[in-house]
Amino acid sequence: QISNFPRNSLGERRPKKEKEKESPLLYSSPNKRTPYSTDLHLSSTIRLCSTRSHFHFHFHFYFQSMLSRRKFLTIFSSSNVSQLISHQLQSNALPHPIHNPFPQISNNFRVLLFHLYGTQDSKFPEYQMPTVTWGVIQGRKEKLVSRVIIFDYLKGLGIIPDELQDLELPSTVDVMRERVEFLQKLGLTIDDINQYPLMLGCSVRKNVIPVLGYLEKIGISRSKLGEFVKSYPQVLHASVIVELAPVIKFLRGLDVEKDDIGFVLQKYPELLGFKLEGTMSTSVAYLVSIGVNPRDIGPMVTQYPYLLGMRVGTMIKPLVDYLVSLGLPKKILARMLEKRAYILGYDLEETVKPNVDCLISFGVRKECLPSIIAQYPQIIGLPLKAKLSSQQYFFSLKLKVDPEGFARVVEKLPQVVSLHQNVIMKPVEFLLGRAIPSQDVSSMVVKCPQLVALRVELMKNSYFFFKSEMGRPGKELVEFPEYFTYSLESRIKPRYQRLKSKGINCSLNWMLNCSDQRFEERLQGNYIETESIGPSFLIGGKLELPGNDIVSDEEEESDDEMLYRRTVSL
Repeated sequence: QISNFPRNSLGERRPKKEKEKESPLLYSSPNKRTPYSTDLHLSSTIRLCSTRSHFHFHFHFYFQSMLSRRKFLTIFSSSNVSQLISHQLQSNALPHPIHNPFPQISNNFRVLLFHLYGTQDSKFPEYQMPTVTWGVIQGRKEKLVSRVIIFDYLKGLGIIPDELQDLELPSTVDVMRERVEFLQKLGLTIDDINQYPLMLGCSVRKNVIPVLGYLEKIGISRSKLGEFVKSYPQVLHASVIVELAPVIKFLRGLDVEKDDIGFVLQKYPELLGFKLEGTMSTSVAYLVSIGVNPRDIGPMVTQYPYLLGMRVGTMIKPLVDYLVSLGLPKKILARMLEKRAYILGYDLEETVKPNVDCLISFGVRKECLPSIIAQYPQIIGLPLKAKLSSQQYFFSLKLKVDPEGFARVVEKLPQVVSLHQNVIMKPVEFLLGRAIPSQDVSSMVVKCPQLVALRVELMKNSYFFFKSEMGRPGKELVEFPEYFTYSLESRIKPRYQRLKSKGINCSLNWMLNCSDQRFEERLQGNYIETESIGPSFLIGGKLELPGNDIVSDEEEESDDEMLYRRTVSL
């Protein structure tokens, strides 16, 4: 039995009479019954102290019979005891006002019970309590009712909620309405939401706003965010720190420019869902292994980011192996991929192999396939059969070129399959208008197909110089139609003046088809060397032009840089 002398706040015993004077309402003798005790005589002193930021309660109970813990909680949570405690708190005026450190907990008994039976006796957890965005806490029945109400609301908007059956939804319609309205302000329609209704499970404050803010930070303009979410709504479920930021860091590590990150993601937003140690890393490693310069990986990704999502074993390697089997060296293939990474997207079985077979069926020689692909890689990804059929018929009808001659044209200028017929006819009509027979024009086109891609203005200037200054017969143009492909100001005029000053008379081929250094050697020589043939492509080497054996490294680098700029601009 508990002593009749309860302790004060300092732990000292006080006489019973002093206790009666201080709190006559709460203290009663064992023989008296108060309105608040049933089989229980309660003498309690409650003192509230603010030590270490929490409440200390001292209770002294007199029990006539032993009560279990469950009975104690039942009695203590009754309305009578609540009134008792409330009355005592009002009667005991403290020198300092009490500030509740947890205002979100309005029930004082919850604090009391937490203090008595909680695992932490010093303070609450240090992290901030989360804001309530799901509505009030509900029981099972209330949740079912709320779910039905929310589903009715969504159906009224035209949203099909079937996929939301297993998804945790907010407990109030107001929260769901906020989500729908936010998505609509972003630019999404009801049809867009029906395409991926799981986006309604994302909290506006905790999911949507942080993700959209990060996307805008990395370069996606606010006006484009709606389209981005439409194309890849799964991004709303992503964690900025855990999932999005590592992908951006990976792209920057590949030398993708910071200003190009937004452009890359808009072209291929699914990149944000890839794992770094998966497909992205293996595809890059394989491309480097076949000879692609690591410094060119960044520009390749900028031009064609889809390569990061391609599996090496099923997509990239089979295509590379097939092109190498045609006679295309890996070194040249690597240079092709650096400039035109989109080649990796061509389907091997559906497009590439049928196009190669189509070229052979139109008379193209197998040994010329590597040269054709190196000059015009896009040819293996075009709807080639229809284009070849149309162009072959056009060359036969308008230019009087037979199918065999057309095959030679394709071997030398594979781009001809994509040239518009009006573009082809302008140079042809110019030659016909200079009294050159149509048969000779046909032979000129077969011998130098580049004629059909020239600008007529440049051809006029070259032809005028040929007739007025050089005074040569038109037959030489039929024999060497490549004359029109050389620059008038930088090659034809200077070399003609040098030959004229030395009194040398030679063919157009000998004068033009060589480098400047070789031309000087010819002028200093006592003989005229044998004329060389046209351009050739050697398997295992570069595409070389005869007479261009001596070329400085600086010229090669500048050509590569110019070709790269042209490719990226496309």
